[in-house]
Amino acid sequence: MRQLYKIRNQRVVQAEAEDDATIEFYVGLTEEERRHLVAGEGIDNHTINSALDPDELSRIEFDDAFTTFIVKKPRTYTVDRASDSSEANYDFRVSSMGIFLFDSKVIVVSDWEVPLLTDRRFSRLASLKAFVLQMLGYCIYHFMDHLRIISQISNELEAKISLSMENKYLLFMFALSKGLVYYQDAINTNGMLLRRMANSQRLGLGEAESELLEDITIDNQQCYRSTEIYASIVSNMMDARASIVNNNLNSLMKTLNIITIGIMVPTFVVSAFSMNVDLPFDLKNNSWAFWLILGLAAVSLGLFSVYWKRRKW
Repeated sequence: MRQLYKIRNQRVVQAEAEDDATIEFYVGLTEEERRHLVAGEGIDNHTINSALDPDELSRIEFDDAFTTFIVKKPRTYTVDRASDSSEANYDFRVSSMGIFLFDSKVIVVSDWEVPLLTDRRFSRLASLKAFVLQMLGYCIYHFMDHLRIISQISNELEAKISLSMENKYLLFMFALSKGLVYYQDAINTNGMLLRRMANSQRLGLGEAESELLEDITIDNQQCYRSTEIYASIVSNMMDARASIVNNNLNSLMKTLNIITIGIMVPTFVVSAFSMNVDLPFDLKNNSWAFWLILGLAAVSLGLFSVYWKRRKW
């Protein structure tokens, strides 16, 4: 899907005609749109594939007609955190986005939409280069937003693990840990892209744009540090949470053993008096024999409980 925008009064607004558009946003690139980019804009097919390849590293490339930026961003999807199903998706991964900066326009190729008309980052744009920088800043913001979601999910899973005797929630925690490793690598490659942009003379950034790039670089460093902390916490707590699950299972087995032995003791007393032999004190012909045997069973259960508590089993 092709979306056309332009910058007016330092804001991104919808463009009514193609000739008036300075920003072309392609979401879910079709074959027809791909042919237009290759034949009409001079972007080779390999570069387009690289821009949408989730395994591609962030980088900047200079061509005669345009400059290519490949940026890493978190994959967008909805997590059903209210579901306890083992099929719940906690697989956080990254994807790529391509930005092509021409002299008079910018082409963005992505698999997700960006709220250009509503996000405040796109409300103070002095140039197309500032728009490109704000797109990089939005990717960093998207990572930070996902980190907050991961933190909330981790807290919810921790509460469930404290009562769980299954490996299901531990597998969810493992998925979060793996996702944080992917995020850490992606944010690091974005940082390398930002450093190369800062050192590039061919990009020709103005003073305001250089200051904006510096701010975005600092935000990326903070995002990387936060990802490092989250990854360390989740990874270090995996063993402790696995021990909690094992302790829960051991506590359940202990409780079941107590109940089993507690049932066996009075059962033994009752069974002794139910054997097909003559009983002392002529219990067979006494009406109070039932209550006597029941009382002995209760006393035996009480003695067993006292013994169990004193031994602190």
